[in-house]
Amino acid sequence: MNEKLWNAFLEKIYSEVNSASYHAWFKDLKLISINNDKIQIQVPMEIHKRILNENYYNLIDDVFFKLTNVNYTFEFLLKEEITDTLEVNVDNVDKLNITDEELEPKTKADDNFKSNLIPKMNFDNYIVGDSNRLAKVAGMEVAEQPGKIYNPLFIYGKSGLGKTHLMHAIGNYIVSHSNKKVLYTTSEMFKDDYVNITNNAGNNIEVAADFKKKYRDIDVLIIDDIQYLVGADKTQQEFFHTFNALHQAKKQIIISSDRSPEDLKLLEERLRSRFMWGLPVDIYPPDYELRCKIIRQKLKNMTISTKIDENVIEYIANNCQNDIRFLEGTINRLMAYTAMIVPEKVDLNFAVEALADYVNHNIYSTSSIEEIQRAVAKYFKITVEDLKGKRKSANIAYPRMMGMYLARTLTGENLNRIGLEFGGRDHSTVIHACDKIEKDLKTNIKLEQQLKEIRNLM
Repeated sequence: MNEKLWNAFLEKIYSEVNSASYHAWFKDLKLISINNDKIQIQVPMEIHKRILNENYYNLIDDVFFKLTNVNYTFEFLLKEEITDTLEVNVDNVDKLNITDEELEPKTKADDNFKSNLIPKMNFDNYIVGDSNRLAKVAGMEVAEQPGKIYNPLFIYGKSGLGKTHLMHAIGNYIVSHSNKKVLYTTSEMFKDDYVNITNNAGNNIEVAADFKKKYRDIDVLIIDDIQYLVGADKTQQEFFHTFNALHQAKKQIIISSDRSPEDLKLLEERLRSRFMWGLPVDIYPPDYELRCKIIRQKLKNMTISTKIDENVIEYIANNCQNDIRFLEGTINRLMAYTAMIVPEKVDLNFAVEALADYVNHNIYSTSSIEEIQRAVAKYFKITVEDLKGKRKSANIAYPRMMGMYLARTLTGENLNRIGLEFGGRDHSTVIHACDKIEKDLKTNIKLEQQLKEIRNLM
């Protein structure tokens, strides 16, 4: 009877929420017991308790009432909490699918092992919106079952969108809920370790063995910014062998990049194909609603939170379009200015004054691709049709690259959309254009000034 009711409940919930929300917060719930007017439900993570209580409690209540015509109260428990609230006997263990091994207290795999994880980056403070919901769901599933699904998990998106935070959250969850060894590193750190070993090992087999032990004698490898392996052919080869060793041993691999696997054209094909074995998932720039959530979270428990007007939050959210890191910098700037002036109230006029220079020079434009194209065409005295056309003369091709670069950095549009708007070009053409402009910006001061003048025309 209870199983039939629970299945009916899940079916009804699935029809009431979107697919991402269902898979994130309901799919892995388990019915523990129905006693009188109380229902106990097992949840996979601590964050589920808060989300279900704060965001879905009324919906759960309504659905159960429609199914049973009874008003229940609901208690959400982790698996380890169930053993504390119920008498653990054979029947209960079978009912809850708890093994003897899981009932034993977990011990750390190696107290001297350094994971490089940042404890404060966890699922509880990873703010979720439509732009990162799928990545969060996938990350939670990997954290629950490392090495069993989505291996590798490949997270990609532009810098400053929370990829690193999510990777640390996955790692921290695994460490706190198991005795698995988790190592967080960056591609630069991996490369430095490999270069140091190849330069210093000589005939010392132990030195090379230490390298392999560090990166292979683990349960989870988290490697950030894999795109920086471009150009390091020998390091790529070593990472290829490390990847194979871990994957064959069913150890979890989590990778991040600023672009999708198929867009990493300068990496070895055999590496890129392996990155597609599991689940590639992208994170988009945060939408307005998510930016507001992030701002409120950052202000929580700060003294400024009691002084700040809601329209100040809206002002910051509207002017920090594409980068969470820059959004955080904007909040810090406002905090510093508030500490100096000590106003009674942080209203919109105060915020505009505090962020005046910062906003003018740094905050992303809300321009569309069409506006960018018009500005580029006007600056170079050509037409928008020239930018979309097939002509490859220098006076057209380079402005076209600049337009693609501005579209990539000033809008939230993906590569395919940008390529489409620039005459139906392939996304790899957009990547080449962006890479070319970024490279030239490092040595060409005039180019930086030109881009600034184009932005002023929008």
